[in-house]
Amino acid sequence: MSLLNRLFGAKPVEAVSEAYNGFRITADPMKEGSKYRLAARIERDVDGETVVQQVIRADTFDSLQEAQAVSTAKAKQVIDEQAKFGLQQ
Repeated sequence: MSLLNRLFGAKPVEAVSEAYNGFRITADPMKEGSKYRLAARIERDVDGETVVQQVIRADTFDSLQEAQAVSTAKAKQVIDEQAKFGLQQ
C-alpha cells in the first residue's frame, strides 16, 4: 500500500468475482473513510486479450457486503444494457 493511500484512508478490500453472460464481474468496492464506494470490473476475453471496463459510481454504503452486492448488480445492468444496444460482440 502506498504512503498516500495510508495517509488518506484508502484501504484495499477483498474483491468478489462471478461469471455472468460470458463476462467476469469483480465487485471491488473502494473504501473511503468508513464507507464503501460502488465499484466493479467487467472483463471479457476477446481474441486472446482481456478487455476490461471499470464501473465506478458515486453511491456509497456502510457495509462491504452491501457495496459488493450492489456493485455486482450494477455491473450486470451495464452488461445487459450493452447487449440491448448491440454493443456486445
